[in-house]
Amino acid sequence: MSQAQHHAQLIDGKAAAAALLETVRQDVAALRASGVIPTLAVVLVGDDPASHVYVRNKVLRASEVGIRSLEHRLPADTGQHALLKLIATLNADAGVNGILVQMPLPAQIDEGAVIDAIDPHKDVDGFHRENVGRLVLGEPALTPCTPSGCLFLLKQTLGDLSGKHAVVIGRSNIVGKPMAALLLHANCSVTVLHSRSVGARELCRQADIVVAAVGRAQMIDASWIKPGATVIDVGINRIQAGDKTRLVGDAEFDSVARVAGAMTPVPGGVGPMTIAFLMKNTVLAAKRQSQHDL
Repeated sequence: MSQAQHHAQLIDGKAAAAALLETVRQDVAALRASGVIPTLAVVLVGDDPASHVYVRNKVLRASEVGIRSLEHRLPADTGQHALLKLIATLNADAGVNGILVQMPLPAQIDEGAVIDAIDPHKDVDGFHRENVGRLVLGEPALTPCTPSGCLFLLKQTLGDLSGKHAVVIGRSNIVGKPMAALLLHANCSVTVLHSRSVGARELCRQADIVVAAVGRAQMIDASWIKPGATVIDVGINRIQAGDKTRLVGDAEFDSVARVAGAMTPVPGGVGPMTIAFLMKNTVLAAKRQSQHDL
């Protein structure tokens, strides 16, 4: 196949998420049969339109797999004390297995304090410092949903990742850092690139695996990618195209697809996996709290 005709294998996140959710649904059915009803409490503060869409999708997925969801919608002017009080109540409620506080929060609330307040055993986002520490140490933990979804897609596409060179572009606490930790546990050699990296493009070109999580629309083009590399695009960026808004990733899709061996589309790649892992984490939390075998 000539270079002009080459097109990367598309990694279908929707299909992978559907398969994962089916196993979650079976786990939920088994838990319910033993008298445990996996329950996710979702807290939404204010009226950010994107957050409302995310919460609606999460609640919908939960009901599809049999997870009970409890929604707490608070006004935009809710104070930090009131939110922390609600979290304390949910922590103390044995009937609640997972707690999700939808980010971003209004300016008057400290996100760090909210994450710290959630019981680490109910922290289905995997953001609490105890879960972060456990992830780094390689101990059982609730791991962040997006990087966990990325790893799932990589293993499904490539099989054993041992010895592969993975480049993570971005060092956020939500994706970049946990992604690097998960790849290390999968026995990859890991390079993390960020805004201060020197020679980022050249370093990226050495990678067998590229995880782009930088939040800059179409920043990565073919010149960053080694021929045949696998590219996981975490970016979700809205750009104006005439009078329409469209979603694009951190990778310039058409350019990268001509060189990469496989890559995720945006949308339809990593996005569905994030919610699927939120459900998986909720069931895992329910199993651990009820002492069921994993």
